[in-house]
Amino acid sequence: MIKYNDDLKGITARKLGGFFVGWPNPPKPAAHLKLLRGSDLTVLAVDGGRVVGFITAITDGVLAAYIPFLEVLPEYQGRGIGGQLVKRMLRKLGKAYMVDLLCDKELQQFYKQFKMFPATGMMLRNRRCQSGSRIQPLK
Repeated sequence: MIKYNDDLKGITARKLGGFFVGWPNPPKPAAHLKLLRGSDLTVLAVDGGRVVGFITAITDGVLAAYIPFLEVLPEYQGRGIGGQLVKRMLRKLGKAYMVDLLCDKELQQFYKQFKMFPATGMMLRNRRCQSGSRIQPLK
């Protein structure tokens, strides 16, 4: 049975394998755990102690939020887990003026069910740093 929570207590890198499918240089589970801990908000989908899906948000706490990650393990896709993660995160961000995310065009239909709409934007991707290994902590 899938349980949803926003508590990272007890979550270790060993419970985070299998995400970032198709990435040429995916973050290792230890880097994945760091990104979860570094996010302002996180919702996890857990099955028997294993994380099977997650969503994160970064926010200024006043007007704006950005959702950088929504991932569900391939073997758990098609069960509504991604939708539940989005609903739960949007509830947490309920008073935000703007909630933005970037996604591929084929995923836009999925986000429309949450009253999101397509927009034009810009992005930069440094694929050499995709694994997270080159990020230096802020001082």
